[in-house]
Amino acid sequence: MSDPILEVSQLSLSFGGTKAIRDVSFDVQRHELFAVIGPNGAGKTSIFNCISGVYEPQVGSILLDGEGLLGERPENIARKGVARMFQNIELFDNLTVLDNLMLGRTTHMLYSVLAAFAFTPGVRKAERENRAVVEELIDFLDIESYRAYPVGMLPYGVKKRVEMGRALAMEPSLLLLDEPVAGMNVEETEDMARFILDVRAELGVSMILVEHDMGLVMDLADRVMVLDFGERISLGTPAVVQSDPNVIRAYLGEELDASSTS
Repeated sequence: MSDPILEVSQLSLSFGGTKAIRDVSFDVQRHELFAVIGPNGAGKTSIFNCISGVYEPQVGSILLDGEGLLGERPENIARKGVARMFQNIELFDNLTVLDNLMLGRTTHMLYSVLAAFAFTPGVRKAERENRAVVEELIDFLDIESYRAYPVGMLPYGVKKRVEMGRALAMEPSLLLLDEPVAGMNVEETEDMARFILDVRAELGVSMILVEHDMGLVMDLADRVMVLDFGERISLGTPAVVQSDPNVIRAYLGEELDASSTS
């Protein structure tokens, strides 16, 4: 039975005469791990930017739990439940792991600036509650030993986990994963793959994964959408996509054939 958390219909985005996205439609089911792949410039990041409110497409609609997102500011979309793990780590190197994750709780800190300065009992209670959420994420992501370290001192793979933790601290219903294993070695990639699966299994978060590591995509994703020059050329299970002649011809070729036999 179809139970979409996200519905994208006939999305088109242009920059001057350049069409970044051309009439793309897809949905993401609740608790699904949905992947988007394609060559550089295919429109993957543009789709993420449309979903998160950075770009506003000229045509189409985006519904989150049936509610339209187009025209909403990024911070409002974040409050509605969309979080993003960035390809380029967007953390504060001089702050600790704990402090960086606390920044992810900003959308849940509903008290005023005046109340924060006065540090009222209500603010103190909210701080304790938000801190408890962050401490659970630190334990979940196995970064307890790094919690008091400035992020700038951490190994790259741990920084990527902190980046994921900052996004998860928002308690999203939809998590956008923008190349989560880019630049990682084999061990770090395996660790991140495990945490991605744990996020779905234990936290029940729906995810859209953009990634160039085809082995990771084909192992983890429930469904895969392939883009080429801003157009959707294939959508289906990893097995269906792997055998699609359009995909092989336009993008993956022998690399994908090899991954399907491993």
